[in-house]
Amino acid sequence: MGRARTRLVVNADDLGLHPALDAGIFRAHREGIVTSATVLVSGPSAPEAVPEARKRGLALGVHLAFCTRLPPAAPASHVPTMAPEGRLRGSWADFARAWLTGQVRREELELELAAQVRRARELGAEVDHLDGHQHLHLLPGVRPLVEALALREGLPLRWPDRLPRMSWLRAPGPAVKTSLLSLLARSAPGPRPGVRRVSAGGIFEAGQLTESALLSLLESLPPGDFELGCHPGEGRPHVPEDPAWTYGWQSELDALTSPRVRARLEQLGVELTTYGALAAAPSPAVASAT
Repeated sequence: MGRARTRLVVNADDLGLHPALDAGIFRAHREGIVTSATVLVSGPSAPEAVPEARKRGLALGVHLAFCTRLPPAAPASHVPTMAPEGRLRGSWADFARAWLTGQVRREELELELAAQVRRARELGAEVDHLDGHQHLHLLPGVRPLVEALALREGLPLRWPDRLPRMSWLRAPGPAVKTSLLSLLARSAPGPRPGVRRVSAGGIFEAGQLTESALLSLLESLPPGDFELGCHPGEGRPHVPEDPAWTYGWQSELDALTSPRVRARLEQLGVELTTYGALAAAPSPAVASAT
């Protein structure tokens, strides 16, 4: 019996939100270790980014949007509680508050998420997985709707269940958010038959995935199938849909294209892959990131 292997999808979020982010994602795929991206289908640059991704052979999933002031994929008149005044709510906290206090109708959320997957295909994407913008698919009540969508579409789902680490204490804000997401992921009931959850990391490091942080994450991977989420981009773009958003897009791009990172992956025997490849050849044992 051969040694258990580690297969890793390196997925760049937010394709279609801004041309500078799209350019960084494409470069991280061309020159670095990014194997996949998830598209915000209502993002301003999505109509150009999706065909370009297909041309480049970049695997695509759908970054299900609940917020960030994007227009809905469904007609706005059909989803008024999802998109007040014709746009999704501004922040993840705004959506979470509205959802948990009953201000968003369940049937509207279902309609909007299905419309986003449909829009991705209309743009030309061969969708191979789903995840949630700001990981809001983990919210109580939202999770079963997203898993039902994943089951209908036959698509795997990102599952950010990485356990907290002592080193996270250096950044209390991201530590609290990431620990809460991990708690939601690990306390959720098991997946419905036919739904595949893929353990994902990189949540705490979002926006600050430096070369050293990336190397540390890679060193911690056990055998199994995993996703590493990332946010490469070129420069420091101003994102009109979220003006206060300031990630280290360029530093993430530098880390993802680092020769040291590529060399360490090879030394560790980590196999870079896509969600489509994982679905075609399931691993006999699926672990959770620690």
